[in-house]
Amino acid sequence: MADEPQNLVLEMLRRIDDRLTRIDQRLDHIEFDMHEIKVRMTAQEERMSSLDRRMDRLEDRIARIEKRIDLVGAGE
Repeated sequence: MADEPQNLVLEMLRRIDDRLTRIDQRLDHIEFDMHEIKVRMTAQEERMSSLDRRMDRLEDRIARIEKRIDLVGAGE
């Protein structure tokens, strides 16, 4: 009978260890996924910045064209 509590404790410790191992594996997976998300978000931000710059240049060009063909009033 003295062996039963010791075996029970060992069994519980093994189960806890197994669960912790699974949790560690899940966290590793989540960490990898988060890194991938950060990389993709950075790429998207760079693309958006590039599009913003292009739009600014287009706006400047359109303003110059409108000014040249007198579409814009003198006060504007």
